[in-house]
Amino acid sequence: MKKNADHFQRIGLIGNADKSACAASVRAAARLLQRAGRQLICDAATATGKLARLNCDVVPDAAAVAAAADLILVFGGDGTMLRAARQIAGSKTPLLGVNIGGLGFLTAVAADKLAAALKLIWRGEFQFESRALLEATGVCQGKRVHALALNDIVVSRGAISRLIALDVSVNREPITRYRCDGLIVSSPTGSTAYSLAAGGAIVLPTADVFVLTPICPHALSNRSIILPLSATIRVQASHAVPAAFVNADGQIIGELDAGDEVTIRRSRHTVRLVRLANSSFLEAMRRKLHWRGTYL
Repeated sequence: MKKNADHFQRIGLIGNADKSACAASVRAAARLLQRAGRQLICDAATATGKLARLNCDVVPDAAAVAAAADLILVFGGDGTMLRAARQIAGSKTPLLGVNIGGLGFLTAVAADKLAAALKLIWRGEFQFESRALLEATGVCQGKRVHALALNDIVVSRGAISRLIALDVSVNREPITRYRCDGLIVSSPTGSTAYSLAAGGAIVLPTADVFVLTPICPHALSNRSIILPLSATIRVQASHAVPAAFVNADGQIIGELDAGDEVTIRRSRHTVRLVRLANSSFLEAMRRKLHWRGTYL
């Protein structure tokens, strides 16, 4: 791994401009990196304005940071990581998430532990994890839609408190018509996000599976389903009222009319995350979800 660490000479910094606490953490990271002799590259939102006012090479956006950097540090929470992952989809440049408050399943290190984390990286004590992205395509109200997601694709009702009806099939074989508040198609990475809150299973982020989880289904027999990541899932709205919206990582991409369909499959793009040598997904579950009891 030491050879990989030696290649980390150009470090990208991406911060969440909506989090005031990010500014101090980004500036502290910049000082640590410059002392280590690394070159800094930032997107315009991070390098300018009130976030950090850094003196470094500035490029327009996250995609440009990925093209220029050997490693990207992302400061914020899981939302910031999700946005960065979508923006650099397909890039080989790895991401290291630095958590600024919140639960932070995607962020690998707390802001106050960054100095120690960087020492591990310079020593080559890390691994890369390739994370699958989801792709949603279809027609919403006569318009073609296409979106990528690292966590999940969700079809859900709007503000009206009425159940929506969704016809779901896998590899063209019907599953059922869900009458529910919505349906979550989660990647393995996203199993600890909305899917978990809706009662879905936790899976290891490197597993090759989807988690299909209905939200408040009006049937006691409906449960979360684990599907192979090679599957093609189709979700069709059977009624126009109440409205059903398609979301990718929490971002609305369209509204389904009756008969409109969205297809969800594994994207050909992936994103690479850095996992430190002293980290463990299961240990993170125990700590972040406050699991108690006896374990070996």
